[in-house]
Amino acid sequence: MDRIALHTRIAEGHEADYDREHARIPDELDAAPRAAGVHAWRIWRDGRDIFHLVEVEDYGAMRRRLAGDPANQRWQDHINQFLEVVDDYGGEDTGIRPVWSLPAQPAESGAS
Repeated sequence: MDRIALHTRIAEGHEADYDREHARIPDELDAAPRAAGVHAWRIWRDGRDIFHLVEVEDYGAMRRRLAGDPANQRWQDHINQFLEVVDDYGGEDTGIRPVWSLPAQPAESGAS
């Protein structure tokens, strides 16, 4: 399982548009990433900066599959009008490089 962080930026003045468009995504768009192996996709916004966390079976395979998916293509054409830099699903994007993490603590065992 791949866990990938991504960053995008909303074009100035389009923050409300971006939020509105993500209030409810089309059903076909919900199905497309799931069919491409996505288990979860979360988005956070800080001002115009957008941070994504994608949990997916194989990130590269997911991007290749979604590049040719009509539902994803329609969504990208639509949502990219609100972004500074558009994603064409070309190339070999690997997301944001991880630098550090605090590992989960092991569960305590034994009775007290």
